[in-house]
Order: sequence, then C-alpha cells, then structure tokens
Amino acid sequence: MGYRYLLTFLFVASLAIGTACEGDFRERAKGNIREVMVVMDSTEWDGETAEAIKSTFGKHITTLPGLQYNPNYDLIFVDLRSKGQLERIRSMKNVIFAAPIDDDSNVGAQIRAFLDDGVEQRVRSGESFAFPIQDQWYKDQYVLILSSYSDSALAQKILNSEQALLSSMLDKELNRWTEYVYEKKEQTQYSDSLWNLHGFKVRFQHDYRKGVDTLNFVSYRRELPNNDRWMWVWWKDNVTDIGFLDDDWINKTRDSLSQQYIKGSKDSSFVSTEYRRDVVTKTFQKGRLLGYETLGTWQMINGAMGGPFVNFTYFDPSTSRLFMIEYAQFAPSVKKKLPFVRQFRAMGRTFESDSTWNNPGS
Repeated sequence: MGYRYLLTFLFVASLAIGTACEGDFRERAKGNIREVMVVMDSTEWDGETAEAIKSTFGKHITTLPGLQYNPNYDLIFVDLRSKGQLERIRSMKNVIFAAPIDDDSNVGAQIRAFLDDGVEQRVRSGESFAFPIQDQWYKDQYVLILSSYSDSALAQKILNSEQALLSSMLDKELNRWTEYVYEKKEQTQYSDSLWNLHGFKVRFQHDYRKGVDTLNFVSYRRELPNNDRWMWVWWKDNVTDIGFLDDDWINKTRDSLSQQYIKGSKDSSFVSTEYRRDVVTKTFQKGRLLGYETLGTWQMINGAMGGPFVNFTYFDPSTSRLFMIEYAQFAPSVKKKLPFVRQFRAMGRTFESDSTWNNPGS
C-alpha cells in the first residue's frame, strides 16, 4: 500500500497516513472513546501477545478512588472472518490488529496487506513492530498495527514499549476529550482575564464559576448535584532555580494551598492528598515549558469525602515563572470516574504562558 514509516528510538514505527481532521468531511469513526477493538485470530486470544495487550492497554489504573477495576481501555477481542466484518472493524474508533508477520490466519494476511515490502522486512528483522495510523478510513480514528517475527517476540516488544504505546493512544484520546469539553460555549472571559492580568491562561469549560481570587491564587467550580468539580491555579514569579522541584515539593505545595483555600462545610475541614493510595507524577515537555502531571486521590480532613485529582505544575524558563493547576471531583454516585479524569488531563494541557511577560511587581 506504499505506507511511509518512521522508526523511533523506542523501536515504535509510525505509519504517516491519513487525512487531517480540518477540512475532513468524512463520517466519524464509531464506538466509545475508551473502547478498543483488538483484532486477533481467536486461537491466539489466550496467547502471549493477547496477554501482553491486556496487561498494557487493559492495565488497572491505581490512582482512582474505590475498589472498582479501572482499565486504561476497555478491550473487545474479535476475529476476522469475512470482508463484511473487516468493513465494520474499519469503521470503529480504536482498533488494534495483532499477529506475527507470517501468521497464516486472516489477521496475519490482512497485516501483510497493510504493510509494504520494506516495512515487512523491518518487522521480520525485529527492527519495527508498532505502526500507529490516524484517520485512515474514518475521521477521528486510531488504528495500531502490531506485528513481529513470532508471538513471543511480539509480546515482549509490547511489554517493553508499554509507555510509548499507551502515550500514543492517550494523545489521541486527550485530543478527542479537548474537542468534546469545549464544543459548547467556552468561557473565554476567564482565559482572557488570566492572560491580560497575569500572563498565562488555560481554557475553561462553559459552566465553571470563579470562587477565590487572591494575589496569586484563583479557584473555579462547576457544581452539579451529583458531580461537583473544581479547579484552581497558583503561580510564583522570579523562580530562577528549580532544583527544589520534585514529587515531594509538588505534593506539599498542593496540600498547603488546598488547606488554605479548598475548604469543606466548616473551617476545620479541608482537602488533602490521600497518601494511602498511589500518587504518581510524570514529567513531559509542552513546547518550551517543563511540565509535571500528578494523578491521585484526595480526602477531606475532618469530613467523609474524597475523589480523584489531576495536578499540573509548569515551569517557564523564558520568564522564570512557576505555575500550578489542579482539577478535582466529588461524585460518589458516579461509578466511572476515569472519563472525567481524562477530561481533566486534556484541560490542563491547554495551559499557555506568555513568553513576553514582564512581572509588574519585579
């Protein structure tokens, strides 16, 4: 099919195909954002590759409250038995095709049809194994082709590249959530105010309302009867050295700010991190900004409440400024909280800092 490929240092190849969503008038792919159709020969559903896919894309998320099993994605395994079935599969939002390159199943034959001779050779030599494709057959679609020279080799490559594979699919999901969250009326007055007065901004969903507004801290709340959500932003100027910036500092700073400003129904109750559950911080780059994303759960001190949170800490080296943004939810009757956490993760990534900002107080 003449696919182009890009081999990354993580040994994940990407097929650069598809039509950009802008100006794309095709029908949207079907299915839930978090459902992934895994196309494998049914005789391989208990094999090593299937188990590797389950333990990667179906891995339990430990930073959510409650005892419910929360996989990264809901996996649906299907076989490939007819052309009509292939057409239905090709219309789905998230699809993984997985088989050894010389497998004699229908799935193996289909994977060989997807790849040109040069790419097939890279797969057989073990040089490439993962080929993400976006918007190939339908708009807003993510397809991942996984193949290697044997079932065990493919399984091991998947396990070894867990973070890269998950990041690729998560990037697509967060783009979808960004579009979903802001498709209704967006409150640009809040973003514009932060930009004009303080030199940074983040996008606001249509029904958040401003709460606390102090010298360098502003909070906002989206209060619904069964799904209370809030966010806050804090910033610090003249930060020339970030040697202190680590997981411990982030969590202590978050807790200190929450104790001051995120209160319960009485003054003695306030939000704090629930350290008996996993609290995970990972770094990422957003343009010139160094970002830290922290996921975990919060609890109400002197109160019987809790829920998930997502925190972002950004450092802008061009202005020597440090920023913190946190999103949290209290929704005890909402069983599936992961979609809201993913929305928070998308919203926090809309942060921007003005590189020309000159602090009036400096």
